[in-house]
Amino acid sequence: MPKTSPRTMVSATEAALDLIAEIRRDHPDILFHQSGGCCDGSSPMCYPAGDFLLSDHDVLLGHIGGVPFYIGGLQYEAWKNTDLLIDVVPGRGGMFSLDNGRERRFLVRSSVCQVASSATS
Repeated sequence: MPKTSPRTMVSATEAALDLIAEIRRDHPDILFHQSGGCCDGSSPMCYPAGDFLLSDHDVLLGHIGGVPFYIGGLQYEAWKNTDLLIDVVPGRGGMFSLDNGRERRFLVRSSVCQVASSATS
């Protein structure tokens, strides 16, 4: 069973929400998975929910457009203080990603979030 992030770490632009809605017309039940693979992990993959097996190491970051967004455990450790914004840019998605062939692909934009310090002066 995948873990759940203690806070929502993912959001989406209007362009990403539009592409998600387009994909869901063809594949109603989908999920996103972000790994640390090629492209420095900047391209999340979108799969039919039943075609991707989640592991105990994966972490649920939140939902965008009603779709769960998971990240691999090692990538989560590297990005756990980062907020992810899912956007869309021209291009082709990953070979097995559902955005492939639509001439637009998902892209992660990130910013480091402020972590509250527990130290007192």
